Amino acid sequence: MTENRTITSVSGVEVGHWTDEENQTGTTVVVFPEPNVAAVEVRGAAPGSRETALLAPGMRVEQIQAIVLSGGSAFGLATADGVMRALEADGRGQPTPFGHVPIVPAAVIFDLDSGRPANRPGPEAGASAYAARSNGPVEMGRVGAGAGATVSNWRGQDAVQPSGLGSAVVDVDGLAVGALAVVNAAGDVFSLEGSPLTGGAPDPGPPASVLPPLTQTTLIVVAVAARLDRMALGRLSVRSQDALRSEEHTSELQSH
Repeated sequence: MTENRTITSVSGVEVGHWTDEENQTGTTVVVFPEPNVAAVEVRGAAPGSRETALLAPGMRVEQIQAIVLSGGSAFGLATADGVMRALEADGRGQPTPFGHVPIVPAAVIFDLDSGRPANRPGPEAGASAYAARSNGPVEMGRVGAGAGATVSNWRGQDAVQPSGLGSAVVDVDGLAVGALAVVNAAGDVFSLEGSPLTGGAPDPGPPASVLPPLTQTTLIVVAVAARLDRMALGRLSVRSQDALRSEEHTSELQSH
């Protein structure tokens, strides 16, 4: 049996994908065991998200049932509707006098330029991804929310490369810390040793053309099997942003 070195090796976490290969888009659902605590760190000038305000410190509801990541830009947020309906049918959600209300934060990437803009994920895609969930090793690559992801956009339109979705887990003093990332970045991708994985010189000079504004978003879910309150988990989310910069660039930012 293949060793599971993805986020689903964190106890109780499940992941499911729905992929539209023809239209290069898709949806990924990460389902969590209960009880749990969730937090969020949102950056950038044009985030596409839903229910993330509920994850801020001081909010009344701290527990979620799932997180949805999707292509389709803001249209893709509708995928959370399908996941909510499926969770409700399973009897999961925030208890209220009128039934359970599933809490499903969602975030999207802009991938309308990868396939056919009119064909984007909706509620049915979310429900399908939820139905496909499992605790086995996460399928990676051009699948789910990563089906239309790209990188190296800053080098110019001719240098844009397909990207995708990846997942990994590390052991920190006996504690499993897992991550799942949809890498739809304007920049390049590097190995932990600093080697460029997307080719080209590390600094080829100014972009060959003006980049379209506000279209690049990297989505990351981090799961840890530890007893943390929302404030502590929020700080972990902030520090997790460091992983989006190379060591060279991080040092440069700190020195300034």
